[in-house]
Amino acid sequence: MNKSELIDAIAASADISKAAAGRALDAVINSVTGALKDGEQVVLVGFGTFSVKERAARTGRNPQTGEPIEIAAARIPSFKAGKALKDAVN
Repeated sequence: MNKSELIDAIAASADISKAAAGRALDAVINSVTGALKDGEQVVLVGFGTFSVKERAARTGRNPQTGEPIEIAAARIPSFKAGKALKDAVN
């Protein structure tokens, strides 16, 4: 499912226009992104938790030359599925 299909599904489920569903989806995505930028967690009970994890710096290897390279530390977004979502999928 891509973004436009998700907007169609939201519009049909909530009985709203596709334009309103698109704005609502964009608002949710922007809110989650903003919270993660600020280092906060976003918890949707039953669905899952969005959070930011710290990835330490490490030494990697260039696959073409075999030469070691330094990979910088980074903050990466993470999602952990909630119990209800796991149960729905299984």
